[in-house]
Amino acid sequence: MIRHHGDFHLGQTLLSRDGDWVILDFEGEPARPLLERRRKRSPLRDVAGMLRSFAYVASASELQRGAPAPEGWEAAARETFLGAYFDTVEPTLLPAGQAATEKLLQIFELEKAVYELRYELNNRPDWVGIPVRGILRLLEEPLA
Repeated sequence: MIRHHGDFHLGQTLLSRDGDWVILDFEGEPARPLLERRRKRSPLRDVAGMLRSFAYVASASELQRGAPAPEGWEAAARETFLGAYFDTVEPTLLPAGQAATEKLLQIFELEKAVYELRYELNNRPDWVGIPVRGILRLLEEPLA
């Protein structure tokens, strides 16, 4: 358990001119109380947030531009991000074993998608389909 970002998604990042990614805004989820935002948790919560962000990019492309994301973009982004993350992360921050890590990540991703559903219902009802598709995908996937 470590302090985590708490609201990690592509909108919290910038790509620099030299190709490095910079993470911004470490205040966490503003709707959560400060004490909760400071609590140490699994870093996989932030990983789940980024994975959900890739789903948003793919879906929002169609909603905002009327054009779908390139075929396979979301899957490729997930694979690249996860590969780099697991190559870099300190293994003691993860559950023992790949199956346990994958299961916990699926749970955090589902938790994030349910949070997104509540957010979209309250703020952007036209976007409700994005978290709903994520929830359905996660419920249909067998647990690791």
